[in-house]
Formats: sequence, C-alpha cells, structure tokens
Amino acid sequence: MKPAPAPRVPRPRPAPEAPTAPGRRPTVGRRADQRADRRADRAVWRCLRHRSMRWWSAANLVSNAGTWMQLTVQNLLVLQLTGSAAATGLSLTVQAAPGLLLGLAGGAAVDAWPRKLTAAVSQAVLGAVAFVTAALVAFDLLTMPLLMVLAAVTGLVATVDGPACALLGNDLVRAEDVPSSIALGSVVHSTGRLVGVALAGVAVATLGDAAAYAANGLSFLFVTAVIPFLRLQPRAEAADPEPVAVDAGRARDGLSFFMSRPRLVALTAITAVSAVFGRNYSLTLAVLVTGPLAGGAEEFGTVSTMLAAGGIAGAVLAGRMRQPSVRLVAALAAAGAVLQIAAGFSPDLLLLVLLVAPMAVVESMSDTAGTTVLQTDPPPHMRGRVLGVWRSVSTAWGLAGPPLLGLLMEWAGARGALVIGGLVIAGSIGAGALHQGRRASRVVATGPLPAAGQAPVEEPTPAA
Repeated sequence: MKPAPAPRVPRPRPAPEAPTAPGRRPTVGRRADQRADRRADRAVWRCLRHRSMRWWSAANLVSNAGTWMQLTVQNLLVLQLTGSAAATGLSLTVQAAPGLLLGLAGGAAVDAWPRKLTAAVSQAVLGAVAFVTAALVAFDLLTMPLLMVLAAVTGLVATVDGPACALLGNDLVRAEDVPSSIALGSVVHSTGRLVGVALAGVAVATLGDAAAYAANGLSFLFVTAVIPFLRLQPRAEAADPEPVAVDAGRARDGLSFFMSRPRLVALTAITAVSAVFGRNYSLTLAVLVTGPLAGGAEEFGTVSTMLAAGGIAGAVLAGRMRQPSVRLVAALAAAGAVLQIAAGFSPDLLLLVLLVAPMAVVESMSDTAGTTVLQTDPPPHMRGRVLGVWRSVSTAWGLAGPPLLGLLMEWAGARGALVIGGLVIAGSIGAGALHQGRRASRVVATGPLPAAGQAPVEEPTPAA
C-alpha cells in the first residue's frame, strides 16, 4: 500500500514592490544614472556640451589656421625682402617684445574691461592689421621697416587679446569643465597649426602671398562675429567688470598678487626650468638624430610625427582632469625629465622613437594642468593680470631658452644637453618638494591651531 502523498504547500508569492514615490526613480535606475553622470563629468570633451563652447572652438580652429598661414608667409616675405635668416628672427622678436614689456598692462586691461567686448575689439584690430598687410603686399608696397611696425602692432594687441580670449573660453563652461576646455584648446591649436601651414603653401602657389594675410584677416572677422552670440556661465557673467580706467597701480597690484601666491610662484619655477632645459625638442632631438644617431631629414620627420601624436594624446588624457594641482604639474614634469634622460642615452633611433611619444604625452598633460591652475587659482577679478604677468615671464624664458640651450649643446653635445637638462629639471623639482616638506613640518610643529570661528592657516603650497 502506497503512502498518502504529502499535502502540497503553495509557494509564497513575492510581495508586490512598493510604489515609487512620484519624481523618484528606483534605486537600481538611480545608481545607473549616477554612474552615467560620473562618466559624463569625466568625459574628455565634456566642455562641448555647452553650445557656446562649440561655436568658440570652431572659431578658434579657423583663427589658428589663419594665424599659422600668415606666420608662415611672413617668414618667407622677410627672407625675400632681406635674404637674411637673422632678419627673420628679428621680426619674430619684435612681435614678441610687447608681451615681454607690456604683458602686465595688457592683463590689467583685461581685468578692467568687459571680457566679450575686449576679445571682440582685439580680434577686429588684428583682422585690420592683416588686411592692411595684405594690401601692402598686393600692391608691392611692403618694406622691411613697415613689416617690423606691423609686427610690433600685432604683438601689442596680442598682449590684450591673448588673456582675454583664454579667459573668455573658460567663462563659457562650468568651473569643473575648465580642464576639458583647455585640453580642447590645445588640440584645436595643434590642428590649426597643421592646417594653416599646409594652406599657406597652397595659397602662395595659387593666389600669392597677399592671399594668406587676407585669409587671416577673414578668420579674425569670423571670431569677431561669433563673440556677441556666446553665452557666459552665470558665475562669469556676474564677475564681468564694468569698464574702468587702466593705470599703473592696477598692473602693480597684479604683480604683487602673483608674487604673494606660492602656488603661482612654484608653477612659474617649474615651467621655466622645464621650458629652458626640456621643451626645445625641435632643437635637441634634431641634432641628436642627425648627429650621433646618423639619421637624416626622414628620420627626424618620424620623430617629429611621434612628438605631435603624443602631444595630441596627452591633451586628450588631460581633458579628463577636473581639479589639477601644482603637485601634479611637478610630477608630470619630473616624469618627462626622466624620459628625457633616457632619450639622451638612446643607442639607436628605434628606442628614441619609442621614448618621444610618452615624453610628448606628459609634456602636454603638464601644460594643460599648469594652464588650468594658472587660470583658476586667482579670483576672477585678478585673472587677467595674472595672465599678464605670466605672458611677460614666459616670453622672457621663451627668448632666452634657445640660446642658452644652444650654448649647452656646444659644450656637452646633444646627448649631454638632454641628460644634463633632465637632471636639472628633476633636481630642481626634488629640491622644491624637499623644501616644501620641511616647511610643512615646521608649520605642523610650531603653528598654533586656529581658534573656534577663526579662519585656518592656508595649507602650504604643494609640488614645487
């Protein structure tokens, strides 16, 4: 006889889900959305979510291409007028001199005048200079003295145009998207350079030298036409100044503020040493490839291509940063110095090619991080003057660096210049970090804690 079957017990049904409150998403969906938001906030080109930034980037690409067209043709014109390479260098020096001498005044003007108006007027003036030069070239009236005067005027206007356009680009995006904006600007600059140099050859061959200047004038007018339609972020619109007079006192205030900010001083020291001893790869690597490595123009072209590709890759990686620090700039510069030392010891061209790409990557990332600190560390009402100070000092090391590096190469050779330069950069950064560590220890040991309600003592500057 079979046993009686066990009674069937019904399976418990799952409890119905609690209704979601109006306006609230389920937990799983919320988490997915939060992850998506975080990915979007770390996206390389997140600054392009802003419509005004898309227009500004397109305008900058056109302007950069026009500028490099004009600069390429200008060098050829000087050679045609004088037959002297030294005169070509002199014209570039004349154009850079206002940045060295009047950078402070230009930055003070940017802080004193509304940002969009300042950028639009400076772009229009640069366009007028380009059209005047085009007319002089077309009617065969351009002489060397006139060319020098026009170069000086261009450099003078650029002391205002440079910081105004840089800060205007940052004012179009959220504060956390500024690194993405600067990285995009770096890619736009590199792309515009390649396009401009290529178009210069086509323009000269088909339409003549005047066409390059006219095209540059049109590119400035395009930027001028775009600027009125750009929308500033609310924080930038609230900080946009009413027009005031520019005097020497405002420029001195900018210099005093710059020198009182240890972060900015440390950034200046790191960048100056790196620029003089580590960034002139077009000179050091050219001598290394064609000398000790027994290469030629084709081999140096390969190295230059790797440098360009690494620079673009570095800008893309830098676009993911949100709040870079001087400490990060120093770490990247030190990494570049180590790679530079290794490049100096390269026994063959293959190893050098493998090294130059990461060298360019860390250089590009360091530049983007440093520019972000420079443009976001000061309060909004001082940023123009800070960029003015930076323009003056960076012009100084830009003019002094190549001759100093040339003397070092004469004494130590291309390999020695790369190795010694890398050691100087790494040693300077290490010494600065050691000094800051000791200073921080003294502050911890001797500095009293702030009382309740009292502002804390500012943390010592990292990374120099």
